[in-house]
Amino acid sequence: MKLTMVCPILVLMTAALAACTMGGHASSATGRPQVDDVFRWIIEGDGMLTLVDGDRRVLRYMHAYDASTPERLHETYKCYHHVFDAGGEHLLTKGPGGLYTHHRGIFIGFNRLTVDGEEYDFWHMKGVTQRHMETLELSAGASRARQSVLINWCDDDGGTIIAERRQVTVHRETDEAIAVLDFESRLSALRGDVLLNGDPEHAGFQFRAHNDVADGPAEAKAKYLFHEDAVDPKTDLDLPWVAMSFGLNGKRYCVQHMNHPANASPSIYSAYRDYGRFGAFPKTEVKGGETLTLRYRIRVAEGDLPSREVCGAHYEAYVQDTAGTTGRKE
Repeated sequence: MKLTMVCPILVLMTAALAACTMGGHASSATGRPQVDDVFRWIIEGDGMLTLVDGDRRVLRYMHAYDASTPERLHETYKCYHHVFDAGGEHLLTKGPGGLYTHHRGIFIGFNRLTVDGEEYDFWHMKGVTQRHMETLELSAGASRARQSVLINWCDDDGGTIIAERRQVTVHRETDEAIAVLDFESRLSALRGDVLLNGDPEHAGFQFRAHNDVADGPAEAKAKYLFHEDAVDPKTDLDLPWVAMSFGLNGKRYCVQHMNHPANASPSIYSAYRDYGRFGAFPKTEVKGGETLTLRYRIRVAEGDLPSREVCGAHYEAYVQDTAGTTGRKE
């Protein structure tokens, strides 16, 4: 039986958005456009929920699902997050189209997910979809904002294979960071034992830079930094973090992707493509009825790659912030 999905976000979030948009006005000493000192969630269009800091856009959740035409289905077959630049005007992340159209902002997927002997491609999204079903939490304040949503990973008949609770916590930072984002994906196997499989090029929790990096000149291409010398991301396992810099709109940006120490192991990074797609891929099994939790931090800042010591300090801060949390399977 096919699942008929009705996205309830406009109904469920009315009260939450009203609560999240209150706050006084204040001047900013940072040079960023601001009208107050609190985060707020706003709806900017069908399937677009945006977090603003004052009037500066920080993050956007893309969650429309529209199967009315093949073109609209292609545009809306997965949920993902965009990140904005320091001014809140330009996206740093990629949407549909361009080089590898299935790469979308900050996203998660596996190109060889197997259940009941059947293999599904939740990377290129061949005959499958990731559908926003429900908003579970939406909060905002002076120091942080949080969003938690239910996303069903569906087969071609609309049946749910995995129910994902995706949570993102956005922290207010006092340093040069544009955004510090903690992602948690809780993947529950509903149909039976699920093998999350693929390869580093086509699976895992990923960040994809704007397509203008791919189309840009050589000086805009992505560069990578690892926690030690002589790291080979194609063979070395369970790296704590990887940093990437790229050029866009006449500036350089640095993104540090941090792998929580409690995540499923072994995990391997894809971190060498010059167009700016990188992320961590864990191959693991989730037993039917159980839940796998994956956690990552994404830190975005202006500038080129910092030192290893600076990146190491950012990672230690992440570990300390999440002390006591566990991952793996429940």
